[in-house]
Amino acid sequence: MKILVTGGAGFIGSALIRFLINETDHDVLNLDKLTYAGNLESLAPIADNPRYSFIQADICDTASINEIVASFGPDRIMHLAAESHVDRSVDAPGEFIQTNIIGTFNLLNAARTLYERDENDNFLFHHVSTDEVYGSLGEEDFFTEETPYSPNSPYSASKASSDHLVRAWGETYGLPIVVTNCSNNYGHYQFPEKLIPLIIMSAFEQKSLPIYGDGSNVRDWLHVDDHARALYLVATSGVPGETYNIGGNNEKTNLDVVSTICDVLTELRPPGQNLSYHNLITHVADRPGHDFRYAIDTRKINRELGWLPQETFESGLRKTVEWYLENGDWCEAVSGGYEQERLGLKSAN
Repeated sequence: MKILVTGGAGFIGSALIRFLINETDHDVLNLDKLTYAGNLESLAPIADNPRYSFIQADICDTASINEIVASFGPDRIMHLAAESHVDRSVDAPGEFIQTNIIGTFNLLNAARTLYERDENDNFLFHHVSTDEVYGSLGEEDFFTEETPYSPNSPYSASKASSDHLVRAWGETYGLPIVVTNCSNNYGHYQFPEKLIPLIIMSAFEQKSLPIYGDGSNVRDWLHVDDHARALYLVATSGVPGETYNIGGNNEKTNLDVVSTICDVLTELRPPGQNLSYHNLITHVADRPGHDFRYAIDTRKINRELGWLPQETFESGLRKTVEWYLENGDWCEAVSGGYEQERLGLKSAN
């Protein structure tokens, strides 16, 4: 089977491609624009595999996308290319509208043309999305596949729009589609603007550890390798037209996450006499429109496809901290001009 992965140099995309190359026999084409968050270093372990190939392209470039999809002729398109950092969407929402909505529109049209040309009964367009499209939960209940959409940030609104486009192309044009909505991912090779790698790197450098507001916001944490396994299972066994929510069953407050990282670091790399990672924790002004809680009901994918996460938060986080401590060169190489500064405070048009 031939699989086209968009955004394959990103955090989740690279984990998916490493899984596809290491655990399956499929041919994989990685299509990525290589923005600041897309790094081919994340694919170095499989880069020389004859079943893997890479092409640099922007999903907003209609002509290029049409040509690439038509010439490769994939059986599966696994669409992960997206602008994904909520704070950046507050500062620059236009980039999110272009990539997440217009880019998805272009890819859907190219997929439709291919599907109608080849009449491939095995074809499937798999759109990878987020639980943030559902909005914010109170202290109880969980997001299910039937939860109404209620996005609260430019990022989540752009992803909700792309979800709707995918379903519309399924209903209107008969394109075989499937949608997955996942909870917060963490693990190795994640760009350090996200909470867990940011805290790990900042703590080790004895920088302040910023927590939005009082730190009580709750997220469900999913290890990226568990997510990659789930994505492959959906792409190969999921029912066309269906949505599957993917979560790690690991609800933690942001303060709990940061405190646990400090505990693991203290064990693995003691900070020195009279120093404490916990003392670096600093509460900062909350993010605009910060959703209180996300939590995923995973019973559908558990019941219908037999998927369960293998990592607990404790086991996955320890592996993640160890990886960042052992891969400082990668962190330095991909960070570029990013100085771990606070984003998402500006007003943007």
